[in-house]
Amino acid sequence: MNSRLALFTFGVFAKPADDPANDGFHVRNDPILAAVPLAEGYLGHSGYPDEPGPDMWGEYVFPHFYQERGDGWTPQTLSLWRDLESAMAFAYQGLHGEALRHGREWFEAPQWPPYALWWVSENHTPTWREACAKHLQLHEHGTGEQVFTFKQPVGADGSPVELNGQKTKQIATRNAARLAAMSKTG
Repeated sequence: MNSRLALFTFGVFAKPADDPANDGFHVRNDPILAAVPLAEGYLGHSGYPDEPGPDMWGEYVFPHFYQERGDGWTPQTLSLWRDLESAMAFAYQGLHGEALRHGREWFEAPQWPPYALWWVSENHTPTWREACAKHLQLHEHGTGEQVFTFKQPVGADGSPVELNGQKTKQIATRNAARLAAMSKTG
């Protein structure tokens, strides 16, 4: 049976979502979301309530770390990837990687993991509720067979693995070329 990598990300704005301090985040958000489907190894992502795009994967919920402050939302994503290297290449390179380097300008210093990774079967689509449970499991118990990070990756069989840095760089290079080609034709 083939497995797919689920990736959940979660952050909390330091100031209200519409505060000008978050303009850098908002300017990058749509271009990043537009780049995701072009990324090698990307298989899909959940949509969001009241937004055009893909269907939501279950009820839209937040981790218990989120405290509503009148914004009604906080940035989080739920996506599926072919492998660790594809997810890492997108996350840490290109426009998304550049945005990560500015994260301290927009987000609270997390007292929780900023993301969680886990493997799902080929015929399973993770839900927001499942993602929040995996996120909490990682927070409470750390990396293990069922949930992990890029720093301590686990293979689909539950055993520790090493990321292939060369493969990750090659994927990132192809992603950049694909995005550049699309911007020339778009």
